[in-house]
Amino acid sequence: MEAREDEQDDRTKTFIFKGEGHTLGNALRTLILKNPDVIFCGYTIPHPSENKLHLRIETKEMSAVDALREGLEQLQSLSDHVLETFETAVSDFKSKQMEV
Repeated sequence: MEAREDEQDDRTKTFIFKGEGHTLGNALRTLILKNPDVIFCGYTIPHPSENKLHLRIETKEMSAVDALREGLEQLQSLSDHVLETFETAVSDFKSKQMEV
């Protein structure tokens, strides 16, 4: 991931993620927009042949980097919860299959 260097304001940044697409873009956008300090968050895939995601964040007070960091941490926590829930359900299912 890199931040575009032509933006001088810490509250407005465009981050470029290489090798990422709509899955990460939409998940991050959704979580970052829940932050009350975020004014705008959107993403684009510049061209289908380029494997890049451009994520733009604009905030009121906090830095865009901090908003991104919080969004990534929330996404990690959510992903961990989903994985744990899934593994528990699979384990429960297999246990019930052994009883039959």
